[in-house]
Amino acid sequence: MTRFSKVLTLTTCFGALLGMLNTTAMSATIEGGNARRGKELAIENCRPCHIRGAEAGTMSPISKTQRQWDRFVKKGRHYKIAPGAWEPITEQDLKDVFQFMYDHAADSDQPQTCGR
Repeated sequence: MTRFSKVLTLTTCFGALLGMLNTTAMSATIEGGNARRGKELAIENCRPCHIRGAEAGTMSPISKTQRQWDRFVKKGRHYKIAPGAWEPITEQDLKDVFQFMYDHAADSDQPQTCGR
């Protein structure tokens, strides 16, 4: 094996390892919530305003990818889009809802809507 081949092989292996680490880190970006409880909270609190034809527009886990949900939460978009709508919802409830949204996003292993 030439020196170039060894470097190329090491670079390829290192790149693959970094890719696996990045995928693992991305799969659990939104943490601390209970997705099962989040689904119930989403049906109860979010769905009434986010169904087809509603003023707030359609929104469910499959409306975004996991990366988009992650950005949505990190940038506080939920507070900017609907100020005041979150007042009756505790921080833990919000984590639960976003855990459900993230875990069942369009690109997840189990995409879902807020249907029963």
